[in-house]
Amino acid sequence: MAKSAEVKLAIFGRAGVGKSALVVRFLTKRFIWEYDPTLESTYRHQATIDDEVVSMEILDTAGQEDAIQKEGHVRWGEGFVLVYDITDRGSFEEMLPLKNLLDEVKKPKNVTLILVGNKADLDHSRQVSTEEGEKLATELACAFYECSACTGEGNIMEAFYELCREVRRRKMVQGKTRRRSSTTHVKQAINKMLTKISS
Repeated sequence: MAKSAEVKLAIFGRAGVGKSALVVRFLTKRFIWEYDPTLESTYRHQATIDDEVVSMEILDTAGQEDAIQKEGHVRWGEGFVLVYDITDRGSFEEMLPLKNLLDEVKKPKNVTLILVGNKADLDHSRQVSTEEGEKLATELACAFYECSACTGEGNIMEAFYELCREVRRRKMVQGKTRRRSSTTHVKQAINKMLTKISS
């Protein structure tokens, strides 16, 4: 059997936006009512995406990390899910600074991420419009999903799959560039040697 592709995903957002519920809904199709919001968990999950077996490692951050912990999570991750709660404007306003942090830690690489507005079932308490979410996603140059971990509405599975696809695409591109540059180095080294011999 072919070796599966591995993808490391980290979920970010302030405590209480429903990060754990989102991950659990994706993994089990169920909603958990009670869990400890201060816990950080890592889940492993295998899925077939576009006929390829992908092994995901999903880091569900607690949302209360200090700067050093957060930076460690960013260094570890390859793809990022930024989650806010549509009924909590403050959680939405934290998204841009969070993206800036990802850029800062990951530079010069481009950051692969998706933006998720959770708790779409609580439309009556909405503080962030869908349009605002879409506008921010355009600014962040990423895909945008509105969903509900509680009811399962919105395409949670598709959001995770799309992020995996994007991470795989970026890895392939980087792999090609890397191979090309190493061949160039070898050629340059040989040329230098030949120049020395002939001089």
